[in-house]
Amino acid sequence: MFVYAAVVEIAIPCRSLKGKRAIVKSILARARNRFNLSGAEVDRQDDWGTAMLGFASVSGSRLRARQILEQLEVWLVAERPDVDVVGFDITEC
Repeated sequence: MFVYAAVVEIAIPCRSLKGKRAIVKSILARARNRFNLSGAEVDRQDDWGTAMLGFASVSGSRLRARQILEQLEVWLVAERPDVDVVGFDITEC
């Protein structure tokens, strides 16, 4: 069993925590449904301009676990032009 984690830092163009929450919840739900990942907002909950999201991928194949997170990055950039991906870091746990 192989476990990979990704930490994603995004810049969100909104002016309230309510607006940020809507964007973050949408990203997390769509990522869970599309890639079967676990995800959560892991830092900067009180900062309405940025968010740190954490995702985990578990697979029997090291290559597949990493590929899923790489596909998440490509999807996030392509499907969510309203947010800027500032950082994307993948690590093996």
